[in-house]
Amino acid sequence: VQLQASGGGLVQAGAALRLSCVLSGRPFSDYAMGWFRQAPGKERQFVTSISYRDRRRYYEDSVEGRFTISRDNAKNTMYLQMNSLKPEDTALYYCASSPYYGSNLRDQVAYDYWGQGTQVTVSS
Repeated sequence: VQLQASGGGLVQAGAALRLSCVLSGRPFSDYAMGWFRQAPGKERQFVTSISYRDRRRYYEDSVEGRFTISRDNAKNTMYLQMNSLKPEDTALYYCASSPYYGSNLRDQVAYDYWGQGTQVTVSS
């Protein structure tokens, strides 16, 4: 199983970016997906997740209304549309896959496979 994240970059505050994550090695439509991020000197934290069953979404409070998670099962790809980016969004963004469903998708231990991360840097 492999996850390949892409789409990061250096942008100014207020700009937008779209991250992508391609899952291979397991049936994409049967697994929940999530995004986490790790800022320098901080622990990795939950950003958002999307279930496989009903596409239920959970968001961390600071990104609610600015970020949108989506998935395209035909392309085995998950997306993270990030709008109105702020300097505090600067982090290494990881995608992950989970066999679980529900609010425990906010917890890192619910995920069994992780991508390598893509860097997002937002300048003020």
